Amino acid sequence: MSQHVLRRERAREGSPWTGMWAVVAKEMADNLTSARMHILELLIALTAVGAVYGAIQEIMNTISEDRFLFLKLFTEGRLPMPAFLEFLGFLVPLLAIAMSFDAINGEFNRRTMSRILAQPIYRDALLFGKFLAHLFTLALVLTAIWLLIIGLGIVRLGLPPSGEEMARLLWFLLATIFYGGIWLALAMVLSIEFRQPATAALSAIAVWLFFAVFWKMIANVLAPVISPVRYGFPEEQLRLVQTQLFLWRLSPNTLYGEIAMALLRPEIRVMGFISPVQLSGAILGTPLPLSQSLLLVWPQMTGLVAATILLFALGYVLFQRQEIRA
Repeated sequence: MSQHVLRRERAREGSPWTGMWAVVAKEMADNLTSARMHILELLIALTAVGAVYGAIQEIMNTISEDRFLFLKLFTEGRLPMPAFLEFLGFLVPLLAIAMSFDAINGEFNRRTMSRILAQPIYRDALLFGKFLAHLFTLALVLTAIWLLIIGLGIVRLGLPPSGEEMARLLWFLLATIFYGGIWLALAMVLSIEFRQPATAALSAIAVWLFFAVFWKMIANVLAPVISPVRYGFPEEQLRLVQTQLFLWRLSPNTLYGEIAMALLRPEIRVMGFISPVQLSGAILGTPLPLSQSLLLVWPQMTGLVAATILLFALGYVLFQRQEIRA
């Protein structure tokens, strides 16, 4: 049969996205009703309540007047409880990995993949549907935690957040969802590559630990090799630090940390070296407007989205090349 006839038959049957939203609805229902998700949601909710309670106590004890009290709910901590932002750095990847590590290989192990694809559902629709379902579930959970923190802040502080605070918190929520999207896509790639869910889960956690714990140490070793300082000139020192910063930013953890700090701490005026003008503004505590903070971290936001798209594209190619037997 010619390619023209195949294309015509496929067009008659329906578009490649036929059934995608059915997959999204089914996967979201499974995610939201699974015991695994309930345990993770409870863990994040308890962490959020504990961290925010400590932050509120610290705010009430140390800060008398501040324009951005609600932003400090995410960045302030009280020993021994760290700030909630630090918890998000490792809870979001774990939540994303827990949702997607068996997204594809689980269907193979249950022998349901061939049955699903025997329906009028293409591989494209199945893969996109599973990824969107997990991303929507992650966004729903993070939004609920976000609203919980804001509600606790309103009750305990006795005042509502300002318009700029809400705008900054909305952008922060969006960045957190993008950050989780990277780990969703990575876990899905490993779920396609490995047939055993345990292998996929351990591989994803190993990648996360590599970037969270070891990557900065490796970058600090590689930077002098790439940009050696031979004579001690300021230009050489500057090039070394720029190389080190570039290597750090290959980690999604670093990108997310910079985005979060710029959005939740408006007094931050630069990522990297600080010029004398920027230093004086930082000393005076002059906050940047939201538009300037977004311009400051726009490359990092673009990097998070680009990494998610690249990982999903890799998983798409691997999944299309897999042989599926009845």
